[in-house]
Amino acid sequence: MGETYNIDQKKIEVKEDLLTWSNAISFSRILVALPIVYLHYTNGQHITWTITILVLYGIFSDYLDGYVARVTGKVTEWGKVLDPVADKFCAFLLFFYAAYINIIPLWFFIIEILRDFIIMAGSLYIRYLRGKVAMAGMSGKISVNVLGLYWLAAFFFPEATAAQQMLMGASLALMFFSFIDYLYRFNEIRKGVEFN
Repeated sequence: MGETYNIDQKKIEVKEDLLTWSNAISFSRILVALPIVYLHYTNGQHITWTITILVLYGIFSDYLDGYVARVTGKVTEWGKVLDPVADKFCAFLLFFYAAYINIIPLWFFIIEILRDFIIMAGSLYIRYLRGKVAMAGMSGKISVNVLGLYWLAAFFFPEATAAQQMLMGASLALMFFSFIDYLYRFNEIRKGVEFN
């Protein structure tokens, strides 16, 4: 356990605990995507209340885990890994399924996955180089939220093509911007800037 300053100059104490409420919430989000896909596919691609509740839990848990970590003072190295892994796993599965049932373009899914793969590879390299994983930047969090809105629009409102096109364009722009931001952060951390 140590105190450092991250690249954004915020002082955050990061702990080594694994068994925390926030980590449990992050892990539970990993378990939500499979039932959503299974239930939607086996119900003839119709939305049920169960699917809606699971989607709402997935959204709520993405905010709740970080909030609980900060409020309880349990920001952990495990949480810095678990939260983005849960996000990436859910995004991969839900966007793969959306591309499979043709409610989002396959090329969009491929761009999203390539970007995430490069970011995860960079995180692993930072972990190897510096012994810990960097926290997500604000641009990445905003990008994930708009990406989620795009998926929600495509999944729940497939006839709202204008909204989907707008959200897809915003998602692409934010994915590009956050990718550039991650490259900058990666380079700064690689050169020795402190981070949490």
